[in-house]
Amino acid sequence: MKSLIEPFRIKMVEAIRQTTERERTEILEKAHYNPFLIKAEDILIDFLTDSGTGAMSDKQWAAMMIGDESYAGSKSFFRFEKAVRNITAFTHIIPTHQGRAAERILFSVAVKEGDKVPSNTHFDTTRANIEFNRAEAVDFVIPEGKIPTLEHPFKGNMDLGRLADFLEKHHEQVPLGMITVTNNSGGGQPVSMENIRETSKLLHKYDIPFFIDACRFAENAYFIKLREPGYGDRDVLEIAREMFSYADGCTMSAKKDAMVNIGGFLAMNDETLAMNARNLLILTEGFPSYGGLAGRDLEAMAVGLEEVLHEDYLKYRLRTAAYMGERLTEAGIDIIRPTGGHAVYIDAKAFYPHIPPSQFPGQVLCAELYRKGGIRGVEIGSVMFGKKDPETGSEIPAEMELVRLAFPRRMYTQSHFDYAIEVIIETYGDRDRARGLKIVWEPPFLRHFTAKFSPVD
Repeated sequence: MKSLIEPFRIKMVEAIRQTTERERTEILEKAHYNPFLIKAEDILIDFLTDSGTGAMSDKQWAAMMIGDESYAGSKSFFRFEKAVRNITAFTHIIPTHQGRAAERILFSVAVKEGDKVPSNTHFDTTRANIEFNRAEAVDFVIPEGKIPTLEHPFKGNMDLGRLADFLEKHHEQVPLGMITVTNNSGGGQPVSMENIRETSKLLHKYDIPFFIDACRFAENAYFIKLREPGYGDRDVLEIAREMFSYADGCTMSAKKDAMVNIGGFLAMNDETLAMNARNLLILTEGFPSYGGLAGRDLEAMAVGLEEVLHEDYLKYRLRTAAYMGERLTEAGIDIIRPTGGHAVYIDAKAFYPHIPPSQFPGQVLCAELYRKGGIRGVEIGSVMFGKKDPETGSEIPAEMELVRLAFPRRMYTQSHFDYAIEVIIETYGDRDRARGLKIVWEPPFLRHFTAKFSPVD
């Protein structure tokens, strides 16, 4: 059949509150034009993030009922550990309450001031945790990954030539290297198996450990199955296992491809590094067999790591993003193409060519989508990744000005997406009326979460 249906049935529903445009305008002003500061009850369709916002399955909820809440040696931990090791084969599995906790622990024990950590593209929390330790996060995504409308099957790939040159000059300052799958900041774009393999070889040439940011490993594995020669007949679990076989460890926010509302983990093979990580975990998160989580959360993660590898789910997941992308492209709206696995990324610079990066066109688009239709997205541009010139204090813009509409897993139906498409197209029709924003307050780290804005006069 041509129609691709949601591969699930709905057993429980939650009412969502309708608001008027006048109400949303007032709400937006009170939230200082920052979607993070809007109450969830005032959102109609929430595309802010796919992190921990999805719907868990009946099997996950059932598993939570048998959670073992023992402080040490919980049965639920060993079930969770078995599920992670079945996919990654890593020796040491350390649960954390979410992905950024795994990042904080890893960089606290592995990175020192003056170090440099290369990746295809570090996401916001990864970069912030590296910089908090006074090290430098360096990005080497391929040039094609920076051109939104350019079609390329693996726009998340590491630029191997630039990485090789960088390692030749700086390898003594590199405690570990990373790769993000899929590449969230670059449009949810996948990384090929060949690129993962060659990145591993370059790092291991200098005995540098290689870590995968594995938040969306299953989506990446399915893209490999669809797009990379030689993998079409292999199942997703087998592909995922090969991906991890080239790495020495990984961090993961289980709130993405483990399909839970809270949880994450740090995994590795190095015994000394794992011992140091566990010691810090005990100090800041909890005992190594629960890591800041309840036993029921560990049970839900174990089931989610199995369910995310079901190909009917992955087919539906990727097709959802492609469907919205096709409709927006037909309407003349520039997005990152091809669409990734978990979101659609609108090119805000092309959407608002009259608004310069210094006035944050992505933040403007987020505000206007909420005003027009109650939709919440997130800016991935000069608010999230812009920097201050240390000498002048002026803004250095990001390379791309994007708005990410991230789709919670198993949450919305096609009619929700059709409504969202309609809102985006209507907002595009009114694009000439939009004006820029300026920051009136910001914190020292991760400013996009709490910064306050006002319209430019």
